Amino acid sequence: MNIVECIDVSKTYRQGQIEVHALEDISFTIEKGEFVAVAGPSGSGKTTLLNLVGGLDAADSGRIVVDGKSFDQMSSSALARLRLHRVGFVFQAYNLIPVLSAVENVEFVMLLQKIPARERRQRARSVLDEVGLAGKYDRRPAQLSGGQQQRVAVARAIVSNPSIVLADEPTANLDSKTGNGLLEIMQQMNAEKKVTFIFSTHDKMVMDYARRLILLHDGRLQEDRVK
Repeated sequence: MNIVECIDVSKTYRQGQIEVHALEDISFTIEKGEFVAVAGPSGSGKTTLLNLVGGLDAADSGRIVVDGKSFDQMSSSALARLRLHRVGFVFQAYNLIPVLSAVENVEFVMLLQKIPARERRQRARSVLDEVGLAGKYDRRPAQLSGGQQQRVAVARAIVSNPSIVLADEPTANLDSKTGNGLLEIMQQMNAEKKVTFIFSTHDKMVMDYARRLILLHDGRLQEDRVK
């Protein structure tokens, strides 16, 4: 079953009088449960591609279908609901809320989903345990290391059981040991829960973990191979 379809997707940005072709005629499908790295040098279009697949930005042309829903046939409110309930995001800069504790950060998405307080707290603690942060529930982001903050971000992304997790350069700010540990956690969740993971990266370690590589260069699909 395809969980992501991109059909002739293009995106152009304007910088003053200059047009930057971030993506040009990109087409591929991703099946449920895949563990995929979208790789390429800086400026190749990989973050743009993740933003389009996550509905954070809109393509100029082409068609994107996620979890059976075609973005071009959805209202902005329907797209927001899809992001909230079906897509988890892990950002390079963590994007944790500084005034909230680890467990409150993980609960935040479930709060928006109107899940009852007791269930939110139970699920948040359980997933923090899964990512190795048992006993650190009440620590705020500033009291956690970079690796621990990224684990909180991963916990937040998966706690509501999304169909797909999009991770933008998840190891960029981590040392190799911490990054390796984080990837092992995500790989385990992929195997056990069948969550689809799509990474954007130029980190060879992430590419080594991935079971499929989609390589971009100057906004074009250069290679797509299963390892």
